[in-house]
Amino acid sequence: MAGTGRPEQPDGDGSGAFLRCFGRQLKLFREKAGLTQAELGARLGYGEDQVSAVEQGRRIPKPFLIDTADEVLAAGGVLVAMKEEVARTRYPAFFRDAARLEAEAVELHVYDTHIVNGLLQTDEYARAVFSMRRPLLDEETIEQRVTARLARQEVMDRRPAPLMSFVIEEAALLRPVGGAAVLREQWAHLVEIGLKRNVEIQVMPTSREEHAGLAGPFTLIETTAQRSVAYVEVQNVGRLQTEREKVRELQAQYGIIRAQALTPRESLAFVEKLLGDG
Repeated sequence: MAGTGRPEQPDGDGSGAFLRCFGRQLKLFREKAGLTQAELGARLGYGEDQVSAVEQGRRIPKPFLIDTADEVLAAGGVLVAMKEEVARTRYPAFFRDAARLEAEAVELHVYDTHIVNGLLQTDEYARAVFSMRRPLLDEETIEQRVTARLARQEVMDRRPAPLMSFVIEEAALLRPVGGAAVLREQWAHLVEIGLKRNVEIQVMPTSREEHAGLAGPFTLIETTAQRSVAYVEVQNVGRLQTEREKVRELQAQYGIIRAQALTPRESLAFVEKLLGDG
């Protein structure tokens, strides 16, 4: 129940079971190598408690740990073969399919209403967002989610570079998520990202009388397989929309939203003014 203050446990969608399966594999290879948890931890650069947490499926291992453990334990690639699926557990269950499509997109177009989009967030802004989540996330889960969110941003620098556009509500830019210093850093980051040739950022002024986006935020994804997909999320429930007619409706809606927003140049000037006034 919301507001209980209990930290979130691994998603009850099979990811917890998968992490426990990985942990059992790691334990089997460790015992076969005749190493204690402390001895393996020393070779990997981790503490005994961290190795124990991974073996029990309570901690999501980082890629470096998996690669190194596979080598140290002579696992013959068995642990490495599970790395991609382990990485997917860093995302909440409702977002995993969208994250996969996002990573291979040739075009991404996003409209946001409440906060700056995850692909544009600084680490401190992202950490503040996850810290506000209810039910509460434990600190380890927060760090895992922040790491995963920042890793998603690598799509911006992929070659060939995907075409990306973002429309952000003015109110989202003014909401002091994480406090004034975090917000100011986020503004500066938006200006930096907005200068990328493959990225366009637009601000939707609160003063606009005509607004085609009142139904809420969404993301449009064009994949390498020339599939057009829409992703809609509300209250931690995400849905991929693949029906052509529905996707076309959102594409048309996004086009109107962009026309109603400030231009990319005007939007950068708007954020730069926020920086100057702040």
